[in-house]
Amino acid sequence: MDESRQSSSGGVGAVLRKAAPPPALCGFLLLLALIFTVSYAVGVGAGPVAPGMHGTSTSGDGSGGPDDTGDMDDMHGGHG
Repeated sequence: MDESRQSSSGGVGAVLRKAAPPPALCGFLLLLALIFTVSYAVGVGAGPVAPGMHGTSTSGDGSGGPDDTGDMDDMHGGHG
């Protein structure tokens, strides 16, 4: 009777061990999340990369966008 209880409880433990990811993978993902968190914090602390840079804007101040063609206004798609 005791053997049947041990085999049934051992089967559940074996299934849980097979379903769980390997400890090395968990450690790697934890380290990766830590590195990204530290990197983000350093980036926020450093501030913008250029003076006056405050993110993207959708206003028509000439900062680029879907209607901005740059220096290619005279091109009409023809060859030659």
